[in-house]
Amino acid sequence: MARFTTFRFCLNPTAEQEFVLRRHAGAARFGYNQCLRLVKDALDGKRGGTVGKVPWSGFDLINAFNGWKRSGDAGRVMVAAGDGTVTVQVTGLAWRGEVCQQVFEEAAVDLGRGLCAYTASRTGHRRGRRVGFPRFKSKKRAPLSFRIRSRTSAAGRAGIRVGDQAPRTVTLPGIGTLALRQDTRRLRRMLAKGRAKVVSATVSHRAGRWAVSLTCEAADLHDARRHQPNISAAGWVGVDRGLSTFVAAALADGTQVLRVDGWPRPARAAVTRQRRLSREVTRKQRGSNNRAKAAARLGRHHARVAAIRRRFLHQVSNQLVNTHDRLAIETLAITGMLGNRRLASAVADAAWGELARQLAYKQQWRGGQLALVDRWYPSTKTCSACRTVAPAMPLHQRTFTCQVCGYQADRDHNAAVNLAVWAEQHHAQVRDLPAGGPVTNAGRGEGSGPRTRAGETGPDDAGTVPTPPGARRGRPRRALSHNSTEL
Repeated sequence: MARFTTFRFCLNPTAEQEFVLRRHAGAARFGYNQCLRLVKDALDGKRGGTVGKVPWSGFDLINAFNGWKRSGDAGRVMVAAGDGTVTVQVTGLAWRGEVCQQVFEEAAVDLGRGLCAYTASRTGHRRGRRVGFPRFKSKKRAPLSFRIRSRTSAAGRAGIRVGDQAPRTVTLPGIGTLALRQDTRRLRRMLAKGRAKVVSATVSHRAGRWAVSLTCEAADLHDARRHQPNISAAGWVGVDRGLSTFVAAALADGTQVLRVDGWPRPARAAVTRQRRLSREVTRKQRGSNNRAKAAARLGRHHARVAAIRRRFLHQVSNQLVNTHDRLAIETLAITGMLGNRRLASAVADAAWGELARQLAYKQQWRGGQLALVDRWYPSTKTCSACRTVAPAMPLHQRTFTCQVCGYQADRDHNAAVNLAVWAEQHHAQVRDLPAGGPVTNAGRGEGSGPRTRAGETGPDDAGTVPTPPGARRGRPRRALSHNSTEL
């Protein structure tokens, strides 16, 4: 069984190579804008009755762009002869040979995907926020990025090669060999053994650094690296996410398996520098080079903060996934929590949705299971000993005390135990990650209308569940106050 995975490396190009990379990124932006211009012209011609077909898919856009780049609309010159006659010579796009032609094709494919998403959104076949019609990419604001496919020659030589001249190098068609900052040993071994194949390479520029992402069709994880069936005899592990304690994981019998109290809080730690850099940007004159340099410094600062947060989340998710094959996490209304001005910055800095996304796809890789607990399950204020639901607990109360049986425990640990208990009781609704839905043998019930259960949410939903039709969106108003019990 094969899967698609991405290997990302930082590039270390020379000045000449950086010029070539910027030229290819500009060619990708130009190809995208020209294909969009062809679509708009065709739409105008269709309204006037002069054009019969509008290029809409990626294949049609590639053919339309290839026909345009060789026409006189793309370029022509006036040639004067010795006898005084002047003729028009069609040259087409004169500089198209200076870049790899796949850059134009991939830009047309990207526009085709945007047009298909726009059509699906208008017709109701696409869920989520409504997608608008594609717009032209700005030369000043659009990020530098382009994609190249790996084609195999007749001699069996791949177009994109890793470690061809040196271990830390990548060779791209039309560009040459580029130096990498990270080690490529793992990818080179997979390529040598035939366990991976490079499909495409995406080169991007962000915060002053060039990076290449190699999309590979790789074999699934080795059996020794995957979870064996029911390897965790102890049962499900409940994972509670919070702000004071970032992660608290425990079994249904109360055994604590992981607790992460100190977390970096990168945004709060760097807020002083961020404010200073933001003031430097606003004090510069608009459109000046100094303002562009100040904005670049601010962008590098934001990229560093994001990298610190992403590294920490990967460490926590790897620690959970590598040791437990059955995890249960609560679904949180993160968007509603961001409406609380007292907790919005801390909730955004914690990135609970990103942690849920990482747990979802990593459990799928390793053959584990991930249960999504109902959003309205009172995990924090339920006694894990006698199952009594207590009144609302304010955030400053860090110890749970049951008024019925007298059981006392840390509130985060008590919530994690309750999540594990919920997963044990609702194990039939555990998500089938490859199928994108819960595994259940229950009947659909009467009627043919849509039904949304607590476990029916995808890994792309950032740890939240869709709101059923007719239900009130967001968390209750009392849960958004300082007396919230779900943090």
